[in-house]
Amino acid sequence: MHPLLTHWRGLAAYLLAAALAGIAGAALLAAEGLAPPGWALAWTLPLAAVLAFTALSVYYVCRSQPFGAGRWQRALATRAVAVALLAGAALAIAAAWNMAGLAFGRSAGFVALAPATWALGLVAALGFFLLAVLAHDLLIAVEAAQAAAAREARARLLARDMELQLLRLQIDPHFLFNSLNSISALTHLDPPAARAMTIDLAQFFRQTLALAGRERIRLEDELGLVQHYLAIEKQRLGDKLRFAFDAPADSLAALLPPLTLQPLAENALKHGLRPRDDGGLLQIEALARDGWLHLAVRNPMPATPARESGLGHGLRNLRERLDAQYGGRARLQWGETPGGFAVEITLPFKIDEVQP
Repeated sequence: MHPLLTHWRGLAAYLLAAALAGIAGAALLAAEGLAPPGWALAWTLPLAAVLAFTALSVYYVCRSQPFGAGRWQRALATRAVAVALLAGAALAIAAAWNMAGLAFGRSAGFVALAPATWALGLVAALGFFLLAVLAHDLLIAVEAAQAAAAREARARLLARDMELQLLRLQIDPHFLFNSLNSISALTHLDPPAARAMTIDLAQFFRQTLALAGRERIRLEDELGLVQHYLAIEKQRLGDKLRFAFDAPADSLAALLPPLTLQPLAENALKHGLRPRDDGGLLQIEALARDGWLHLAVRNPMPATPARESGLGHGLRNLRERLDAQYGGRARLQWGETPGGFAVEITLPFKIDEVQP
């Protein structure tokens, strides 16, 4: 659709300009004695409206044949043919509408125009539609530049956010030091548990490093990363942490941005489970249905939730990442529920040949 048709103020201004052009044309015809002002206005106003909307059709011609390497000859020829056809059609419409004046008792139509004047009108129509082509080419160039700038900004935002998250996960001293301290303590108390925690920690960092440069990963891989993270925290928190995954087999191949669920699991521990004396159950659910992937992370809340800005900030960053990748087709919601707190994500269900 033409951009002007989606903005009523711009369209109103455009039609007003066309009406003023019609009035000016009528005044010129009346001044030349070619028709009384009323009859001249009756001819020029409808004609100006028709030409105004006809000129908008040039937008689709310019979009269908953009200028580019090796294509400029065809694009130029298409525009030349369009200008000639539109100018000829405009002249035919003007002549037909002028003859409609016969029905009102005007022997020469609304206005009495000599053949030379019609030739001048053809030249004016050619110039008018040529200007319309130039204006629409400029409009399309501006639109393309704005779209490219928006895509670049979104890509930079996504890349920066991903790099920051990967860096934070890779070198977070608190997470690493706490894990190493737990491993050190378990070495004497429970060597098998220390070995298992060491393996989970190594797998977690190995998988995190493997995410660099990947735009999408399978849900199965994301859940594997979350499972290693929670296994490490399980060794530290013990019975306070319980977790469960509910992801049917048909959902595991779905693609999603890396580190979509892991930060949510981290937030659930930090803001929900750790402040509770009895801990609780962290649930991660996935469901593929009707071309959509539905994800949910649920956790209980402490009796007096702490008002920490980090939770909302992290969720807003995730929403921006999803918007950047899915162009508004993704949905992210969060809030308190009867069972605690839940974050729900809906993404287009897509799979491909990507291998872990």
